[in-house]
Amino acid sequence: MDSHVPRSELTARMGRFKRRMEEQKPDWEMAVIFGNINLYYLTGTMQDSMLCIPRDDEAVLWVRKSYERAKAESDFPVIKKMGSFRDAAKMYTTLPDTVYLETEIVPLGLYKRFSRHFPFTRVESMDLDIAMVRAVKSQFELSLMERSGKIHARVLEEYVPDMLKEGMRESELASSLYTLLVDEGHHGISRFGSFNTEMLLGQIGFGENSLYPTSFDGPGGSVGLCPAVPLLGDRKRRLKKGDLVFVDVGCGFGGYHTDKTMTYMFGAPLPDEVIAQHTRCVEVQNHVASLLIPGNIPSQIYREVMATLEPEFLENFMGYRERRVKFLGHGVGLLIDEIPVIAEGFDEPLEENMVFALEPKKGITGVGMVGIENTFVVTKDKGRCITGTNPGLILV
Repeated sequence: MDSHVPRSELTARMGRFKRRMEEQKPDWEMAVIFGNINLYYLTGTMQDSMLCIPRDDEAVLWVRKSYERAKAESDFPVIKKMGSFRDAAKMYTTLPDTVYLETEIVPLGLYKRFSRHFPFTRVESMDLDIAMVRAVKSQFELSLMERSGKIHARVLEEYVPDMLKEGMRESELASSLYTLLVDEGHHGISRFGSFNTEMLLGQIGFGENSLYPTSFDGPGGSVGLCPAVPLLGDRKRRLKKGDLVFVDVGCGFGGYHTDKTMTYMFGAPLPDEVIAQHTRCVEVQNHVASLLIPGNIPSQIYREVMATLEPEFLENFMGYRERRVKFLGHGVGLLIDEIPVIAEGFDEPLEENMVFALEPKKGITGVGMVGIENTFVVTKDKGRCITGTNPGLILV
């Protein structure tokens, strides 16, 4: 499958961005993009560059390095070479007072260098606007995510059970799983937008390691390789009979991600009460998915579903002890952690072809993190799952 972004797709994306800005920021005159994800979304290439978008003129992609690669892989209409911001600034004889930037990701040092040559007097944020434009996927984007979802389902539902061997280390499973995913077509990285979030693969835990404290904004836990690299898996923890195996990993194709969690019972079934808690999580996933319909409000979905959960089930739901998160699902696309989120505070109605990862999970003392996660597309009827149908807790 060709992941090259066609010009018609780029034109449509730029049109949606400008319309959103006109609706939400009616006085805007210029936006400037620096972040790799938004550069890729709007131009189809991810170079050391900036994208200047005047309201009433043609947008220009100014490339420092590599101009040759940008020209080779992008169908963006206007691509120009610059040695520095000074070169680009010569082309703009007048500038508006206000520039709209990705204020969540543009470092202060970069802005100071930029402002020496582009002397705007005021900076405003467009982070929410570009994120909401990206939230509604085109058929081209969905085709890439569906490809990712097929890889995800095949590897986690069919291949991982055969990979689990008594005595293997968490880190061994992680490295083998990464290699297998890439061999199957995964683009090799799990990208997040949250500040300082690094993730190569995801979270993998045997037993209570899946409850280990972490700064990551999710319900699961992970020990990782060391304090400086709390990623992949623990080198010390070995798989033993009776363990719960927790695998929460991203996959992607052509830049677009899916998110999926599968759990396994190694060597022996878990107690019936644990299986019942897991089954309840699957029911919650399916309830939320039934509400992924255009016009529904994410915050209302969150409140409606949470109100159906029993007090005893809510203990350690969506985390463990005080380390609980307050959402049921999150947008996914070029990043794994996109908006909207199925949580309080997200009050814009759902639109068809938004995509969400739903991840109801529950920590259980002495066992680990049970639950499930799959990626769903908003449709007129209900959320359509693109990452497989296995309910998890596969007995190996």
